[in-house]
Amino acid sequence: MLFWLMSRRQTLLIGFICLFLTPIAVLSQQSITPAKLKTSPTLAVSGLGSWKTVQNGIEFRKITLERSEPNQAIDLKVLRFDTRSVIPRVIRSSQFQLKGANVKMLAEKSGAIAAINANYFDEKGQPLGFLKADAQEINRTVSKSSLLSGIFGMRSLSPFIVHRDGFQSPQADEALQSGPLLLNRGATLEVTRGAGRYSRRSVIGIDQDNRLLIAVTDSILGGLSWVELQELFSAPQWQLQATDLLNLDGGGSAQLYVKTANFEEMIAGTAEVPVAIGFFKKPN
Repeated sequence: MLFWLMSRRQTLLIGFICLFLTPIAVLSQQSITPAKLKTSPTLAVSGLGSWKTVQNGIEFRKITLERSEPNQAIDLKVLRFDTRSVIPRVIRSSQFQLKGANVKMLAEKSGAIAAINANYFDEKGQPLGFLKADAQEINRTVSKSSLLSGIFGMRSLSPFIVHRDGFQSPQADEALQSGPLLLNRGATLEVTRGAGRYSRRSVIGIDQDNRLLIAVTDSILGGLSWVELQELFSAPQWQLQATDLLNLDGGGSAQLYVKTANFEEMIAGTAEVPVAIGFFKKPN
């Protein structure tokens, strides 16, 4: 009889707990329901991911996306740098007597903690827009192409992203031209060429707290459009909130590498690149 009473009490207790937890379970399921982008109803964020500290001043995050038409899964892998601890520098393969290399090799040879591919280049590996590294102007011409509308650079160890029309070479210790410039001082800029075309992408940005962001799409097929990147990096719900965002060379050139004491991640490209942006520990 005592055993029966205890069993019944346990059953009632379990039933009460299940009844109490049911709304929580439903809410949990609702919270991971893929949320569609306003600018692209075929694309949804199915996993926001969370920031993981991989080294002092460096965080990594993976955002998972799903496209319904065509059916594709896309990972957007993002690194965030505290510019009080980490500084970017332009790395050129020619520094190591190479015509081109993947970003892993360039990071290893230069001693960078992380690296991402940089500007557009021609079949000879020559930059298609302005390029300045080590205080030397490799290409001093600022291209007027509608595609190459932005400049990423460094001035007194501080990174900046500006529209090419507001750029002057003496202002920068290092700089490279790429594009399109997607976000500028919190404003979304109109893209006139191929705004909705899907491709593998790589970008660099600066957020509201003056942290640097770099990201590359990691997918077997497809990718993201520039319009989708604008929303992902600016809309508060996706928790990236960049004020400035510059598209880098995409397609087969898009690649990223990072290695710390306890973490390593690589998104391989299908082409070697002559220029990368490396990220280094800031000197004391």
